[in-house]
Amino acid sequence: MTRYRRLGSAALVAALVPVIPIAFAAPAQADPCSPGWEPRAQSRMLPQQAPQQRQLVPQLPVTHLPIGRKPAAPGTVPPDPYEGVVRPSAAVLPDGSTYPIPDDPATADPPPGITPAPAAPRAAAPAAVATEAATVAGWLTGPQTNSYSRFTISGADLGIPWDNGGAGGKHQILYAFGDTFGNCGVPGQQWRSNTLFRSNDLSPVNGITVPDPAYGNPVAGSPVSGPGSNFSRQVIASLNLVQNEVTVIPTAAISVGTTQYVNFMSISAWGQPGSWSTNFSAVAVSNDNGETWTVPQSSIRPSMFFAVPSVFFIWGEQNFQQNAYLRSGGYVYQYGTTPGRGGSVFLARVAENEITNRWAYEFHTPFGWLKWFSFLAIQVVADRASELSVAYSEHLGKFIMLYTNTLNNVVMRTADNPEGPWSSTTTLVQSSTMNTGIYAPYIHPGSPAITGEGNELYFTLSQWSDYSVALMRVALP
Repeated sequence: MTRYRRLGSAALVAALVPVIPIAFAAPAQADPCSPGWEPRAQSRMLPQQAPQQRQLVPQLPVTHLPIGRKPAAPGTVPPDPYEGVVRPSAAVLPDGSTYPIPDDPATADPPPGITPAPAAPRAAAPAAVATEAATVAGWLTGPQTNSYSRFTISGADLGIPWDNGGAGGKHQILYAFGDTFGNCGVPGQQWRSNTLFRSNDLSPVNGITVPDPAYGNPVAGSPVSGPGSNFSRQVIASLNLVQNEVTVIPTAAISVGTTQYVNFMSISAWGQPGSWSTNFSAVAVSNDNGETWTVPQSSIRPSMFFAVPSVFFIWGEQNFQQNAYLRSGGYVYQYGTTPGRGGSVFLARVAENEITNRWAYEFHTPFGWLKWFSFLAIQVVADRASELSVAYSEHLGKFIMLYTNTLNNVVMRTADNPEGPWSSTTTLVQSSTMNTGIYAPYIHPGSPAITGEGNELYFTLSQWSDYSVALMRVALP
């Protein structure tokens, strides 16, 4: 019988109230392979785990340290990755025609042949939702778990959760992680660009159980490198399209039927904290529950002219380098930002069966939903947002959006429609209280507040201090 172990439990919340002031250590080095990194005491919810064995004096340098992921000082607006780039006066569309790029899409003339519908009175943005502060419900990776002994993961971030759309014993929640470290005592620290977990716990209320890995088993805990191995392997490989690629990192994930889609970004360089640049974003596809992945070239969005040889770029696609997915009304909505943490939120949508066809996407513009005209897309959230997630809450009867703002706080907005208007923000987690460098709040699709079975919202949250992923809980009104 396959052994199952808990990686975290919501029961931890009761043991840690008030949890936020005491649940986190003071800021430390950023990843488990930094000098002075020490494993933290195991959670009381993990009694069968032995303390993780770590090499505390690694072979330096940590080659793949994603320094740009480190949150910038609160109140700091990360630099615009496109500062100094001259905006072209016109865009060439896929049919070969050209169209002038306006200074402000909101005041531009409509494209030829497009007759805008009479403007409807814009609905007022809903009021912000008042909530209590979020608390820690458990952990997915890091020193509080046995992820190293079971999956050779000493540290990983993100943990983007999504429902795989399966049935019966194949119905699972999948989790996509970013840069992943293993044994710090070997050259390269067993680094991988990305890894994947699977869990049969559809609801996170009682914790998240990840089965043991089993090579070639598409419902086992993680894809691994070979028979008998516990080494969680990289699942989305480099496309080798560019020479200056540092890593490839998931930013969003969703299923349609039982086909899995992960949007990822190709990082060209890590900048200062909160800043990085990309070569392109693209969509990886899996038909075997995340065991193997392919990337159609039709899904590639370059970040700039000539960023990817032989791949056509239209101005405005730089605003869809990091993304969040939402399924609603037969569409997949794509909320996009520029690389790093200094961008506002733009919106596109596509029919569910066309996710990998970038030319099938419609952009939210002043003239309605238009294909090709990415440079006419308007902001749906003007705030500086990063690593966001969006879902529909059956409990609230509204769409909800989570992200970290320029104060590095986790905030939530709500809306009655995918395009908004979006409410003002409600703070769920204050970075100054946790003091660990938090980022990337990703909504868990099995949260009672999402499914309508209660008011509890769960989300994953990365912390820079020990490069781990927590499971957070907050009760919505």
